[in-house]
Amino acid sequence: MALSRLSLRSNPFLKPSTTSIRRHVSTDTTPITIETAVPFESHLCDAPSRSVVTSSSEILSFFRDMARMRRTEIAADSLYKAKMIRGFCHLYDGQEALAVGMEAAITKKDAIITSYRDHCTFLGRGGELVEAFSELMGRKRGCSNGKGGSMHFYKKDACFYGGHGIVGAQIPLGCGLAFAQKYSKEEFVTFALYGDGAANQGQLFEALNIAALWDLPAILVCENNHYGMGTATWRSAKSPAYFKRGDYVPGLKVDGMDALAVKQACKFAKEHALKNGPIVLEMDTYRYHGHSMSDPGSTYRTRDEVSGVRQVRDPIERVRKLLLSYDIATEKELKDMEKEVRKEVDDAVAQAKESPVPEPSELFTNMYVKDCGVESFGADRKELKVTLT
Repeated sequence: MALSRLSLRSNPFLKPSTTSIRRHVSTDTTPITIETAVPFESHLCDAPSRSVVTSSSEILSFFRDMARMRRTEIAADSLYKAKMIRGFCHLYDGQEALAVGMEAAITKKDAIITSYRDHCTFLGRGGELVEAFSELMGRKRGCSNGKGGSMHFYKKDACFYGGHGIVGAQIPLGCGLAFAQKYSKEEFVTFALYGDGAANQGQLFEALNIAALWDLPAILVCENNHYGMGTATWRSAKSPAYFKRGDYVPGLKVDGMDALAVKQACKFAKEHALKNGPIVLEMDTYRYHGHSMSDPGSTYRTRDEVSGVRQVRDPIERVRKLLLSYDIATEKELKDMEKEVRKEVDDAVAQAKESPVPEPSELFTNMYVKDCGVESFGADRKELKVTLT
C-alpha cells in the first residue's frame, strides 16, 4: 500500500502553521492480528493473549509518533549541549514503545503520572512539540509556563499529572488519583510509572497496600530499563522480578520494546483494575542515553551492549519491519516521513526559541505561602536585582 493511497490526518503534537507539514497516513482500519515477539509472564493472573488486533493505520501511527519522540530527544540532547537547556534532563530514547503502546489502549480520561523522564509521555498525551521545547528551555510558552523544566511537564486537560523529580514520589500520588476516580464512580484508571531504581522505595509498598485494600483502579508500571542511574538491577535488587513484587497484587511482565505488546498489556491491565483493583506491570525496556545528560552512560555498561539492543530490540525498527512486511509502506516512504518529522521538530525548536522567558514576578507565584519572597538577590546576596510585587 503506497502512501499515495493514504489520506490526511491531523498532527496531535504541533498545531498547524504555515511552516508545518501535514502527513499522509493510512485510514485503513481493517483488523490485522499480529503476535507479540515474546510471551507475557504473569503473577496471580492469567496472561493476555499474544495475538494483538491492530490495523495498518495504527501501526503507521506508531512509527510516526515514535519517530517524532526519538527526534525530540535527539534535539533535546543538542540543546542541552548548547546550554539552551539547563538543570537536569533525562531522555527517553529507546523507551518510546511504552508511550505509544499505552496510549493505544486507553483514553485521555485515564490518568498518567510519571517520574522525571517525562518528555515522550507528555507528547503521547497530545502535548505540542512547541510546548515541550519551550518548557525545556524555560520559556513562557512551555507546558508548565517555563517554570517546571525537563522534569515537570504537565497537561491537566489530558489527565497527565506530570513528571516528578523525587524518586518514587509519584506512586502514592498516582494511587491518590485512582482513589479520586473510584470515589467519583468514574470508569477510568491511573497509570503510575516508575523506574527499576524506584522499585525498592518503601512508599511504593505502602501505597500498593492501601490500593489493594480499597481495590483502587491503580496500575503501577515499572519501566525496567535495567539501570537505576548507574547501578544494574542485579546489584540493587535481590528479586529483580518486579512484576511479582506486589506479592498479593497480580502482575505481568511485558516486552516494553514491542509497542503492540505494551498495548495488549495496558488494555488487559485497565480491564483488570476496573474489576479487581491494582495490578503491577513490568515493562522490560532500555534507554540509549545515560541516566541524565550528565551521565555518559558508558562507565557501567559497554558500547557493544547498547548497540546490541539497538540492532535486535529497537522499537522503531521493529515497527518499520512490520510496515514493510505487511506492505503498508515502502522504505522510501518511511524515510520521507522521518525527514518530515525532523522538519516538524526543527520548526518547533525555532518557535520555542522565540518565546520569552517568564517575568521575574512569576518567580514566587503558584506557591502555598502568600507574599513569600518579595525580594530577589544575586548570587552574592548583596546586590538587589529585582523587587517582586
